[in-house]
Amino acid sequence: MSQSNQASRRGLMTAGLGLAAAAAAAPLAAQAATPKAAAAKPHAAHRAQSGFVTTKDGVQIFYKDWGPKDAQPIVFHHGWPLSADDWDAQMMFFLLKGYRVIAHDRRGHGRSTQTDTGNEMDTYAADVIALTDHLDLKNAFHVGHSTGGGEAIHYAARAKPGRVGKVVLIGAVPPIMLKTPANPGGLPIEVFDGFRAALLANRAQFFRDVPAGPFYGFNRSGAKVSQGLVDNWWRQGMMGGAKAHYDCIKAFSETDFTADLKKVDLPVLIMHGEDDQIVPIADSAHLAIKLVKHGTLKTYPGLPHGMASTHPEVINVDLLAFFKS
Repeated sequence: MSQSNQASRRGLMTAGLGLAAAAAAAPLAAQAATPKAAAAKPHAAHRAQSGFVTTKDGVQIFYKDWGPKDAQPIVFHHGWPLSADDWDAQMMFFLLKGYRVIAHDRRGHGRSTQTDTGNEMDTYAADVIALTDHLDLKNAFHVGHSTGGGEAIHYAARAKPGRVGKVVLIGAVPPIMLKTPANPGGLPIEVFDGFRAALLANRAQFFRDVPAGPFYGFNRSGAKVSQGLVDNWWRQGMMGGAKAHYDCIKAFSETDFTADLKKVDLPVLIMHGEDDQIVPIADSAHLAIKLVKHGTLKTYPGLPHGMASTHPEVINVDLLAFFKS
């Protein structure tokens, strides 16, 4: 091949890579840009770091802490059986808006210690207390999805004064998922026994079936399936410990958060997809809004349980409006 032809091919490759990078960056830039953000250089003003906090029982909780320390903090609580990575779309959006964003891996999940004990809501909340004390977070906005919504409200009901400013529950499990005499509209125990059986039989396959089906609504007719979301769900799930994931099924399904919802005397935004097949809206958001003192309910026709990942352009804007209100 002549030198001129080689140079021509290198030029085409360079141009192609540049176009690909520009195309990939365009949606994020369009979502995050504001007149102020467009003129600033967020990467120069922000720091990004991760670390571990050690709890009283010796468990190491992994966390990400991005953005200026003096900025308004937002703490994200992930769902089962995922990790802090499930909040990437929200963390990047709010980081570029000038917020300080924090997300942790629940014990037994992600990069945190694969615990065989303490996998229940009281200890989850205690772990969040250890994290917020370690980072000295004040007036933080806490956002929880699914199991993380239970963790967020359970923590907020126990937090030290001044630690929490607002709470957001997205597709969250409160008040209680399990069908009981006091909660006749809940899901029967057989549903959660099925979760446990599937996890024990073949966790790797189960962790493909859930995101490929009901979690993101990809089992619905005409759904546009994102294989990337499915693969990322599986990746996060398989990072965690099987024992912790098994125990957490009981934690998210049988914990009664009624007292927590009643106790929290703060603004609470409840967001829920009307086509949520994992946490049905009728026995969660529609009941939770009646229990909180300062609540706002926002529902989304046709959106699934994992709507923060399938529709971040919708969810992020509504979160921002609530934070600014």
